[in-house]
Amino acid sequence: MLVLLGLAALVAGVVEVGPDWLPGAGSVAVASAYSWALAARTGGRPVVYGTLAAVLGVVVLVSGEDSLRAGAAVMTCVISAVLGVMATVPAVRFVHAVRECVIALTIAAIGALATVGFEPAITVVRFEYATFGLALVGAFAVVYRLGAGLHGLGRRGVAIVLVGMVVLAVTLLYAELLRRYGTPGLVESLLDVVRWSREHLGAFPRPIETVLGIPALVWGCHMRARRRQGWWVCAFGVAATSAVANSLANPAVTLRESSLSVLYGLVVGLLIGLAVIRIDLAVTGSRGRRSRRAEEATAIRPEPARTSALL
Repeated sequence: MLVLLGLAALVAGVVEVGPDWLPGAGSVAVASAYSWALAARTGGRPVVYGTLAAVLGVVVLVSGEDSLRAGAAVMTCVISAVLGVMATVPAVRFVHAVRECVIALTIAAIGALATVGFEPAITVVRFEYATFGLALVGAFAVVYRLGAGLHGLGRRGVAIVLVGMVVLAVTLLYAELLRRYGTPGLVESLLDVVRWSREHLGAFPRPIETVLGIPALVWGCHMRARRRQGWWVCAFGVAATSAVANSLANPAVTLRESSLSVLYGLVVGLLIGLAVIRIDLAVTGSRGRRSRRAEEATAIRPEPARTSALL
């Protein structure tokens, strides 16, 4: 209920209805509710963290300090990204994994509105890197406990984490190296693709969400129904949820373009995730529709319900 009230206040701010303090109040409501939910989901103390987030949010709004507003925006963005991943449940079939991705991105999208509701004065690139880095660390800290530590990885888990790290490094470093050292012709040709997509499709999907975040969420939720190493895959899902949670931080990007970018990234990422799942099932011996249905019937690894504590 608190999230809905906060969301209503944030939407009122977007459409410029109501007093000026309404978006800030909505941000505090969402941030405190998300802090409560994340603490409850990870076996923490929801009353303590939810109340602390509310008090800090009120202090930020009353003080009006730019540094405090930026800090509150970072906190809200990170909590939204981690909660989006932690709120998922195991997915026996691909269609269930799609549902989990939509739920995770919806949580992150509400967090995106709450993040900008604090009206932070930020440098966009630094803000994106900071929120993604902190969300990734937070997700892995929780998954370390859920996955029974590093010794619970096994060979398969180690290989998965290494591949995820490589994809993450390539995605981040390629963009940075291209920006600094790419030849003018190559950079211009890639920019032409981005411009064409924005002109004809309305937006261009964010690579880190499309290539890593969504496929990791799809495959991770699918794997969690079968083995606990799936949590280590899901941890990389913050590449998607953090990208959504900080998507409105750039004032040069409209709400429509940001929404379309998330949607396109979701669609393409789901296709990549489906391909990864099919390859995984083929490697483990589940080829053909009948074999997959038999495999799904045995995918009964239990986990607490979505609203229950994982730890």
